[in-house]
Amino acid sequence: MGETTEPTGSERRSERLGKRLRRERLSSYWFTGAGYFAIAIFALIVLTLVYETLPLLSDYSLVQMLTSSNWDPAQNEFGFLPAIVGTIYVTALTMLMGTPIAILAAIYIAEYAEGRSKVFVSSFIDVLAAIPSVIFGLVALIVVVPFVGDYLAPAVGSGATGLGIFTVSLVMAIVVTPFMISLAVESLEALPDELRESSLGVGATKWETIRSVLLRAAGPGIFSAVLLGFGRVFGATIVPAMLIGGQTQIPDSPFATGQTLPTLIVNDFGELMSLPITQSALIFVGLMLVVVVWLFNFSAMVVRSRLQRRWQY
Repeated sequence: MGETTEPTGSERRSERLGKRLRRERLSSYWFTGAGYFAIAIFALIVLTLVYETLPLLSDYSLVQMLTSSNWDPAQNEFGFLPAIVGTIYVTALTMLMGTPIAILAAIYIAEYAEGRSKVFVSSFIDVLAAIPSVIFGLVALIVVVPFVGDYLAPAVGSGATGLGIFTVSLVMAIVVTPFMISLAVESLEALPDELRESSLGVGATKWETIRSVLLRAAGPGIFSAVLLGFGRVFGATIVPAMLIGGQTQIPDSPFATGQTLPTLIVNDFGELMSLPITQSALIFVGLMLVVVVWLFNFSAMVVRSRLQRRWQY
């Protein structure tokens, strides 16, 4: 009878190494495939939107549609300027109101709050982030709209019903601030303690350390948090649809009613989608949203990489 030879230690190590290398190779193929799949999905979405907008672009001038203020699908008039201006107003006002609060709250949670107060505030922020946007819209209809219409707008000499650009911006600032706070807190807490100790050791105060060292080191992460807020505001649908008033006009004041690009799709999607040219126009609005968000994110990636090289410690 033949004798069976036991594998030596080196052979067993070689076998284990081979299995690890095969698993590593399979994992690499899997992650690569997942990345290309995501790219393919994005390309498919863009190509579908472009194809569906060809009927509109073949009959109407792009410059004329982007600069015209006449939106009347029943008369085949597709002027996107009011919705574009409304989207810019809402996004700008929301970020102006929400960004400073988010950064200051993140500084408090990461650098000043301790013990139970830190746990309580962090939990409260997480709960706010988990509330559906439609709940904010419902509460705003009950509380914010009457307050703006009856008190705030008259106080600045503006007559308004409470629905409009400012109301949407105020509520959206509340909606997106928890997300920006959470990311900014993570960026600050991820910094090594050596940065704080070195700054404090040379005589800097705590606020000077935060302002000159920590915010600079965490700048790219905080910048990403602001980008997340921008993306959520720019593509927000349910809150603007409930609170902006739905009037396709160029707003002449922050308290005026208006329209955004997402609400334009929501308001006209159902009854007018049976008209091919109107369907193409609304899909073109979706294409504009995708292109603008992609361009902004691409530019932000470039800026963030430069900030990382400039602010690295």
